[in-house]
Amino acid sequence: MTDASNFIWYELMTPDPAGAARFYGAVVGWTIASERDPAAGDMDYRMIGRSDGGNAGGVLALGADMLAGGARPLWIGYIHTKDVDAKIAAIKADGGSVQMDATDIPVGRIAMVTDPQGAPFYIMDPAPPPGMEGQESDVFSVDQPQRIRWNELATSDPDGATAFYTGHFGWGQNGEMDMGDMGAYRFIQRGDVSLGAIMPLMPGMPASMWTFYIGVDDIDRAQAAVTANGGTITNGPMEIPGGEYAMNGLDPQGAAFGLVGPRKS
Repeated sequence: MTDASNFIWYELMTPDPAGAARFYGAVVGWTIASERDPAAGDMDYRMIGRSDGGNAGGVLALGADMLAGGARPLWIGYIHTKDVDAKIAAIKADGGSVQMDATDIPVGRIAMVTDPQGAPFYIMDPAPPPGMEGQESDVFSVDQPQRIRWNELATSDPDGATAFYTGHFGWGQNGEMDMGDMGAYRFIQRGDVSLGAIMPLMPGMPASMWTFYIGVDDIDRAQAAVTANGGTITNGPMEIPGGEYAMNGLDPQGAAFGLVGPRKS
């Protein structure tokens, strides 16, 4: 794969995959598999399918032992790195931590880490199927529905987090939006592609975390589907630069998410 340092996968950790399938099916249009993926072995892992036949990510079922160990409903991103073990050592040396040590799975080598402010993410060196070595992941897109369109980090230390991600993954940080007393909303880039932004923790946010904004076809339709299907709207919809609208919410199991798309009505 040629997309080193890009977001190449997104995963929903949830205790209720069937409930998540109903919710995101109604809100986004995804189809989440009703059965675990046999390739995942003993793990209950299910693929998230898009309407165009591609995958948007995966769902990891949180079992009782995981919940007892402190796992909670969460969306988490995977960043491509060519040497997982070397990246772990560099992240630890820079104040990050390791939540799950490097592990080989059928599709590559992964580890779960946190940045120095505690926001978790995966690093992954994928192992594409034969003949697909040069193919890039398409789970992130700046403008397509049913894909993640924006990656937003809320952090207790925006300066430190900006230095961490630009230093470890080669991202750029160019431009920002003044949020007044709330601080700066700093845009981050991979090459000439806008990945998202880094911002200070807002009131009520308990810890540093990534929020991923899912593209929808109609923000008002999606908003109505959130509330009709047991979700909670926490912010928005609000107009964003470019004329589209974004909002934040919690799914019925408590995982935070964002939505972004046009207003058609």
